[in-house]
Amino acid sequence: MSDPIPGAKDHIDTARKLAATIDDIPADTALLPVNKVGVIGAGTMGGGITMNFLTAGIPVTIVEMTQEALDRGVATMRRNYENTVKRGKMEAALAEAAMGRLTPTLDFNALADADLVIEAVYESMDVKKEVFGKLDAIVKPGAILASNTSYLDVNAIGASTKRPEAVLGMHFFSPANVMKLLEVVRGSATAKNVLATVMALAVKIGKVPVVSGVCHGFIGNRMLSKRQEQANALIMEGADFADVDNALLEFGFPMGPFQMADLAGLDIGWHRDPARIETLREALCALGRWGQKTGKGFYDYDENRQRTPSEVTRGLIAEWAAKAGKPQRKIDAAEILERLLYPMISEGALILEEGISQRASDIDTVWLNGYGWPAWTGGPMFWASHIGLATVVAGLEKHGLPVAPLLARKAAAGEAFD
Repeated sequence: MSDPIPGAKDHIDTARKLAATIDDIPADTALLPVNKVGVIGAGTMGGGITMNFLTAGIPVTIVEMTQEALDRGVATMRRNYENTVKRGKMEAALAEAAMGRLTPTLDFNALADADLVIEAVYESMDVKKEVFGKLDAIVKPGAILASNTSYLDVNAIGASTKRPEAVLGMHFFSPANVMKLLEVVRGSATAKNVLATVMALAVKIGKVPVVSGVCHGFIGNRMLSKRQEQANALIMEGADFADVDNALLEFGFPMGPFQMADLAGLDIGWHRDPARIETLREALCALGRWGQKTGKGFYDYDENRQRTPSEVTRGLIAEWAAKAGKPQRKIDAAEILERLLYPMISEGALILEEGISQRASDIDTVWLNGYGWPAWTGGPMFWASHIGLATVVAGLEKHGLPVAPLLARKAAAGEAFD
């Protein structure tokens, strides 16, 4: 980690304020009242989302499909509040009052009078379309319908209703009751007063909101996918996965891509058939190496969750590299860092050029508040401008990686991202 880049702190503060403004929506736009919220799904995300509103004094009706899932979700929320009280972060009376604003139910019709409904169900377009079709028939006219999708097309979700103007994305980050970022995804039909209402509400519940247009993965996950592609490629070419993680740790990230995979769970999205092994990840899952939840993934974990790079995983990677015919070589930390970070900058430039993000500083705000990008740099786009966009372009070209047209133009003109 280095000393802060000159101007980074001021940039972060200014960027955060700017992110709350939307270029084509007047500041005096009349906001819709949000006095009652509905949440669909009482799992990790749904429960975390719900807590934000309960803590802010807004009643929530939470809906689940089974009593067991509902009871489990409510118990987790209560336990989270109790832990917050124990740590001295909240008074017991306030925690009790927050839980008192919660109405758990199995009845979808209980959402009829909600002013805002947020779905936090399985990340499947078919499932989400079905949920929004049901909501459209039940929820009162004028209510806002939001999806917590991480990747999916908000326009397609909105099209499953007769009121696409009322639909947008509210992408919370896990744990949703703690993480500050809220990507607010603006559909092509989303009404201006709907977007303005959600942006203001986000601040009320303690979030840092950033507007994103519709694309696969929005701002944050779209850029993250480019980093993950390179992380996976690097370990097939001879880089040790622990060295890949360490390169990001030394840069100032709280964790690297393989630590993050272990934390999230390698089994997320796995087909659960141990006989069907088509990827390294599936090979790890077939061995029960699901990450921290099983005590072994890319790393082995002790009872205190302290990690040690796994020799089993190293052996598996070597097998998969040999099977793919990948020649192995020593890869130094400088190349690892360039290949992890520079493609993200190029993708950020594409996001700007496509109008998915209003401004470069919005991308910085996303990464600083949702993905642990180190604050000393001011965010990815500010950092790239500091080291020189020509440096980024040269690095991408050296490694045979694509360069976004906007990035190439700015680098050639000696410009920075503003």
